Amino acid sequence: MKRLLLLLSFFLCLYTFWGVWQKKSETNQEIELTQYIKDQAETIKENEFVKESITRMLVTFDEMAIQLSNKLGTDIAPKTENEPVEKPVLATPSEQLFSVHNIQLYDTKEEAEQVLGDSKRSTLNEYGINWTTYHQNYQNFVMVGYDTNNQIVALYTNQDLISSSNGIMHGSNREVVSQELGEPLSSINKGMVNYQFDKKKEFEMFLINDTYISVFYDQHQNDTVTAIQLISKSLEDQKKDYYTEATDLLKEGFEYQLFDLTNAARLKFDLSTLTWDDYVKETARKHSQDMAVNNYFSHENLEGQSPFDRMLEDDISFTMAGENLAYGQYSSIFAHEGLMNSIGHRENILQKDFKYLGVGVAFNSKSQPYYTQNFFSH
Repeated sequence: MKRLLLLLSFFLCLYTFWGVWQKKSETNQEIELTQYIKDQAETIKENEFVKESITRMLVTFDEMAIQLSNKLGTDIAPKTENEPVEKPVLATPSEQLFSVHNIQLYDTKEEAEQVLGDSKRSTLNEYGINWTTYHQNYQNFVMVGYDTNNQIVALYTNQDLISSSNGIMHGSNREVVSQELGEPLSSINKGMVNYQFDKKKEFEMFLINDTYISVFYDQHQNDTVTAIQLISKSLEDQKKDYYTEATDLLKEGFEYQLFDLTNAARLKFDLSTLTWDDYVKETARKHSQDMAVNNYFSHENLEGQSPFDRMLEDDISFTMAGENLAYGQYSSIFAHEGLMNSIGHRENILQKDFKYLGVGVAFNSKSQPYYTQNFFSH
């Protein structure tokens, strides 16, 4: 593969310099092609713009090689297309009110991985533990949080993997949830502060049998259940503040979690998954940081630059692009569910022609997160 990429790079460079060499050879027939190319290589090898261009070119070649390998059925690189994966047969939970992918709170990690297989990613969340993700190309997507004893104390899914002892499942309407779970919480207390929940009704939270149950609704699909988060009361009680103290690990965790949540949502709508892009992630991070430091919330920054201006300034080439912003949600999950209920942001998440996504998070002085998603296609 490396030899192929180097060979392709060589021919591109040769094509670029051919016109120049042709002109020079007309006035000086003694210059040989090989010597000229060697001289030009010495001239450009320290040029930073050329170095970056070659790096981007190699990334593009990698993507081309992956696509080629997929068509040929070879093992050059992992497949990126999502082959259908069988959905598990969901059983009624035996110990808890809810289960996710037949996994329940307080199951062990060993028990969970016998069902879910190997994890795909593990990143820090707002509870000071890791969200460990399990999926097959984002199908059967589950996020699991383990305590220090490797027991499950947190569960989440935004796919059709919800089972309950009272009939609530993915796609149930809000009225069924109200009938079975009763009156939701209107606030949650942290220390000396009582935090009121948003009245947009994108979610409802319940405290039942020492479990905080957050039920998320899709307001664009008749207020039906679209996701669920289960948090043990002991884990929630350990979180003393509404916003978790900002750290670099938490920032990175929120970024990757929001990326994974986006891809898991796209799979629900039979869309291809997006590829993570480190370059546009930096563009997104800078905008989140600018908003956090300067206390504003807008797609246009204080210099009047649009998302497209900022991407072009960072040498991101695109044929189409979009940006999503969220602010104040204390986790990537709540940020994602809010974006899915906002029509413009939802359209970006479910835009079939987008290919790449970078997510950037920053925190203000109160540890409140700002989330920026930059989508684009070449």
